[in-house]
Amino acid sequence: MEEKNLIFALKVTANREDQVLDFISENVMKKGLNVYSIIRPHGLRGYIFIEADSYESAETSYQGVPYAKGLLRKSVSYSEIEHMLEHVKAQINVKVGDVVEIISGPFKGEQAKINRIDKTKEEVIVELLEAAVPIPITVNLDSVKTIRREGDEE
Repeated sequence: MEEKNLIFALKVTANREDQVLDFISENVMKKGLNVYSIIRPHGLRGYIFIEADSYESAETSYQGVPYAKGLLRKSVSYSEIEHMLEHVKAQINVKVGDVVEIISGPFKGEQAKINRIDKTKEEVIVELLEAAVPIPITVNLDSVKTIRREGDEE
C-alpha cells in the first residue's frame, strides 16, 4: 500500500456504523473528495476507518453526518487494522442462488437461498428455505456461510 494514502479512525455512535458509512459515501461522491475507501471492520463497534490523501479530506467527508463524533488526529497504519479485514475477504465468495446457513442474528441456524448481493453495503438478501411464505431478509455478508453452490444439487 502506498504510504501517501492515510487511514484515519472516525468515532461514531455504536450500531450506527452502516448509516454513517452510507452518508460519508454520498458526501465523497457529491463533493469529489480524495477519499479512497471507507471501512467498517468486523467486530469493532463505534469506529469506521477512512482512507484519504489527507486529514482535511477525511474530516470534510463526515461534516454534517449524523452519528459521526470525530476523527482521531493520528493516522492508523494498515498493519494495525489488517487483521480486521481478513475475515471479510473470505466471505465475499457467495453467489446469487447459493444455499447458505445464517450463522448469527435472530435467524441463526436457518438455511436460506441468496436472491441478491449488495457488495457495497456488504449485505445479502435471502429467503428462508423452511418458511411457509418466502419473505426477503437482509443479512450482513459475514452472517452467512455457504452450504451448497447453485448447480451442485445433491
